Amino acid sequence: MPTRYVDSKDGTRIAVYEEGNPDGPTVVLVHGWPDSHVLWDGVAPLLAEEFRIIRYDNRGAGASGAPAPASSYVMASFADDFAAVIAELSPGERVHVLAHDWGSAGMWEYLGRPDAADRVASFTSVSGPCADHFSRYVRDGLKRPYRPKRFSHALSQAAHLSYMAGFSVPVVAPALMKVGAKRLRSLMTRGIPAERVHDGDTYVTDAANGMKIYRANFFRSLRRARTDRYIDVPVQLIVNLDDPYVRPYVYRDTPRWVSRLWRREIRAGHWSPFSHPQVLATAVRELAEHVGGAPAGRALLRAEVNRARREFGDLLVSVTGAGSGIGRETALAFAREGAELIVSDIDEVGLKETAGRIAALGAVAHPYPLDVADREAVERFADEVCAAHGVPDIVVNNAGIGVAGAFLDTPAEQFDKVLDVNLGGVVNGCRAFARRLVDRGTGGHIVNVASMAAYAPLQSLNAYCTSKAAVYMFSDCLRAELDSAGIGLTTICPGVVNTNIVSATNFHAPDGKRAAVPGRRAQLEKMFELRRYTPDKVAKAIVSAVRKNKPIRPVTPEAYLLYGTSRIAPQALRSTARGKVL
Repeated sequence: MPTRYVDSKDGTRIAVYEEGNPDGPTVVLVHGWPDSHVLWDGVAPLLAEEFRIIRYDNRGAGASGAPAPASSYVMASFADDFAAVIAELSPGERVHVLAHDWGSAGMWEYLGRPDAADRVASFTSVSGPCADHFSRYVRDGLKRPYRPKRFSHALSQAAHLSYMAGFSVPVVAPALMKVGAKRLRSLMTRGIPAERVHDGDTYVTDAANGMKIYRANFFRSLRRARTDRYIDVPVQLIVNLDDPYVRPYVYRDTPRWVSRLWRREIRAGHWSPFSHPQVLATAVRELAEHVGGAPAGRALLRAEVNRARREFGDLLVSVTGAGSGIGRETALAFAREGAELIVSDIDEVGLKETAGRIAALGAVAHPYPLDVADREAVERFADEVCAAHGVPDIVVNNAGIGVAGAFLDTPAEQFDKVLDVNLGGVVNGCRAFARRLVDRGTGGHIVNVASMAAYAPLQSLNAYCTSKAAVYMFSDCLRAELDSAGIGLTTICPGVVNTNIVSATNFHAPDGKRAAVPGRRAQLEKMFELRRYTPDKVAKAIVSAVRKNKPIRPVTPEAYLLYGTSRIAPQALRSTARGKVL
């Protein structure tokens, strides 16, 4: 990118870089400490096709001027730099802004000016709260020890930024930073792949010069906090839940100061421009399109602060095996909570009935015929769903079949079919959607329906128990893998539930006992009916487990009893398995 220069209000030369679509709306990317415009190397390409992108080096960084006095690094000076850049490169145009760290703090300063709404169409803030809002939150919280939670949060936030006092020490702090800047960077970005961490050639010098930002602003912000810092520009907060410096609760009072506010939480640390560039780019794009007149998408609706919604409103939920039983009731339960549904089943008649019942609730359902055992079909299904509706926020892998009989009595093709549907269907569903959830970067939840048969061995349910036990272990492994991406996974283990599974189950018995199969089936159907535990109760448990992010959820008293027994006295269950049913 060619470099051009703009003179700020105090004469400091600001290096500016332009790229992207010259005919598109303008997005200005503003970095913080210890970075330069290179911070945005992962984000800018994701916006370049649609937007004209302006980046610049803050004073003291990159190719921009570096005034000697620390007083030149107050937030008002950073606001002046932004004003000079857009006046020169975008005269008369309202721009969208994405800013990080101290760059974001400087933008909050600018947005408090009377004419800011005439120049800024939207502002997306990442890990950089308004200094006045931040100070008010901490000061007000520390004044109220009789409100323990607020007081502890204020104390914790102050402690997390206590390092700023050390960074404010003149001479010593810059000297130490020159020696340790690269080591500090590696510690701060630990866990982010090295190829995603973008540092300019002047990084060490920038980090040392940036100590003046702390000296100019840290103690100043502690001494005063304006109470009239109201913002009329649409603001979007990207809240990094794992940020060790800016804690999520510091934004609690932000709705008091901002007229239109959106808040998106992601499982990320401070340097989300490196770790989650796709999330930031998508957030900027969706807000820019909306303030430009486009209808708000599902994710933006979900992020809008103080918008009335039901608990699962503006969420997309996919449920397999939704044509009957637990799958149907789960879809209906999420629909009642405001979700939009993707329902699928191999039974097209039952699937249409489920979609009709969801529509009767006033909710939206999109039915898809699907054989979950067909891996390629599941991949096509995921492609179609994501292209038409977006990535589901919650994926319920419920479809399953039953088979009864000892291993030696069960035909090989029947045994394999149970594994293909009960285990393969769950694996296929997770493979199709888990990667998309990870790539989206905004979390989500997967529900895999197993059974109490996963931990209660019965020789007369060999294939079924094997398939559900495999789902149980597969889910444990995948849960650990997805945790760092902020994706929850719940294993549901129902007990005896009155569904149509018994009537649909194939019974296999040795030659001398085959005549008893019809009577035994009728006996079991009667038992399930008398048990009176209906699938809607399992659906409620699934919704509750997602809400609470439960890793494992037995359903029904017997499921809990056998779960506890399996942990305390597994030999008792192994002994019970010796009893015959057929």
